[in-house]
Amino acid sequence: MKLHVIKPSVNNMAVRVLVRAAGLPVEEVDAYGQTRTEAFLALCPAHATPMLEDSGVHKGALWESCAIMQYLCNRHGLDKFYPTDPAARAKQDSAMLYTTGSLYPLVARAAYPRLGFPSYPGEVAASDADPAAKEAARKAAEAAIPEILEVYRSFFLDGQKFIGGSSPSIADIRLAATVEFLRITDLAFPGWLEDYMAAVAGALGEAYAEPAADVRGYIDYARSR
Repeated sequence: MKLHVIKPSVNNMAVRVLVRAAGLPVEEVDAYGQTRTEAFLALCPAHATPMLEDSGVHKGALWESCAIMQYLCNRHGLDKFYPTDPAARAKQDSAMLYTTGSLYPLVARAAYPRLGFPSYPGEVAASDADPAAKEAARKAAEAAIPEILEVYRSFFLDGQKFIGGSSPSIADIRLAATVEFLRITDLAFPGWLEDYMAAVAGALGEAYAEPAADVRGYIDYARSR
């Protein structure tokens, strides 16, 4: 299996963490500057990363971070990271969909302008609006994030250390990776979130630290510009 990644991306970070935590035999390929090449598009017409190249999946390619993590867990029997019990698995799926569908769009609007990442078509940041309007939109997205985060504390964690219970699941990995981008914003992390991030990093050790260092290094670079 080959995993095509762009290292400063938190979407990519999530899969990179799982691969390391599970000790999977996956070759990591740096896809920076390659996603629009003919060879890459032949596999992934969505020109997306992370992208897993594996003969066992449809047309030999799979993208979207959660889909890749779910596939790897299913293929390799990684119940520790993705439980097989239907209700427990549904909780993980719900949390991941909430992250990618509700939290990440706001994180992107709040963080991408400061990271120097291109914004999605239709976003204020990608329009001809003046800088003041773009910053107002960025701040509005940033201001909406705490309410989204509180749902993880009150519902998905509900007094537990992790969404996965006593150990991190792929839902925890996806959430923690996403939160890394909030370090470029003006948001102050509430105490519970600081504790949660430290717990995820501590439980996963170098499997988390190495990919996180690539993301944090880029954030430091973006701040310096």
